[in-house]
Amino acid sequence: MGDKILENENIKHKDFVPIKVLVVYSVLFFAAWFAYEFALLPLIEGIGNSTVESLLEDGVIKNLIWTVPAIFMVSKYRSEMSVNLRELFKFDKSQLKYLWIFAAFAGYIILSKVIHGGKLAVNDSFGWDKVIVCLFVGVTEETVFRGWLLNATVDKNKKAALIINALMFLAIHFPRWLYEGIFITNFVSLGFICIIVLSFVFSEMFIRTKSLVLPITLHMFWDLLMFML
Repeated sequence: MGDKILENENIKHKDFVPIKVLVVYSVLFFAAWFAYEFALLPLIEGIGNSTVESLLEDGVIKNLIWTVPAIFMVSKYRSEMSVNLRELFKFDKSQLKYLWIFAAFAGYIILSKVIHGGKLAVNDSFGWDKVIVCLFVGVTEETVFRGWLLNATVDKNKKAALIINALMFLAIHFPRWLYEGIFITNFVSLGFICIIVLSFVFSEMFIRTKSLVLPITLHMFWDLLMFML
């Protein structure tokens, strides 16, 4: 009981990243990504080589817009973070107890593909370009949403941080959905719910392990199966 009271007192006296900093970052981040999706992406897709396009989009541009600024913010506000930058990518054996989530992901995706498609097969369009996307998307998206935004807010109010993070994670998919003309479809089909659930899973893994290793690998694994099957 005494430890709990002391923990609460420490949280009350802890310095947090100013709200205005988080708001300004979020506005600039979303504005930059919307501009990229509608202005620069069409030019990249005109290259004509899907592997090169994926490397440029996810390996270069997305890291410049997502990963680099997020790492800078975590470093700048290191004393306000729940997990410092040095510990952000650590791995230890205690994380192995969550391996069952990979099996759960695989079971869910395989079952849903069989139910909706009647059979299970490798997607004809699956290739190196999709592998590249999976490798980078897990790193870029988890670094921003769990490594920076959740990391900066979870100690202040965990429930609010999880909900806001999930809604922002959903919203960052809007530019691509609008660009591809599937925005309304993803809401009518309730597909957007999956994004929110995944956000909660990735966030909870980050909170429990104090590391981005599991959120990143789970994210990669999910995208890989979705592209491949």
